[in-house]
Amino acid sequence: MTVKQISIFLENKPGQLASICRALAKENVNIATLSLADSADFGIVRMIVDDHVKGCEVLGRAGFAVIQTDVVMVTVPDRPGGMAEIMERLDAAEVDIEYSYAYALGQGDKAVLVFKFDDNAKAEAALA
Repeated sequence: MTVKQISIFLENKPGQLASICRALAKENVNIATLSLADSADFGIVRMIVDDHVKGCEVLGRAGFAVIQTDVVMVTVPDRPGGMAEIMERLDAAEVDIEYSYAYALGQGDKAVLVFKFDDNAKAEAALA
């Protein structure tokens, strides 16, 4: 399933992630999952929230550089080999993965993989 991801570009200094979380919490925007990548000077926070339009507005007003990206979410069994099965389908379809992150649903039986592909439609067809 294709969903909107919010990407926020940050200076790599203390308190930045806390500022994002506070701004979203204040406006009742719930974070489902996030990924943080950093370098010496900056970081990129990628997140899925319950209202991506409102989330972008809130973070933009707070002074953050924000973009929206289409990503694909896939639910898999939370067991050894669950991700391997998905990866085999994507490999067979020769789909290029730009990045990925994952989270467990807390029930112990399902996990969610989030992917940014070079071709989301091709990836979704391979996963159907």
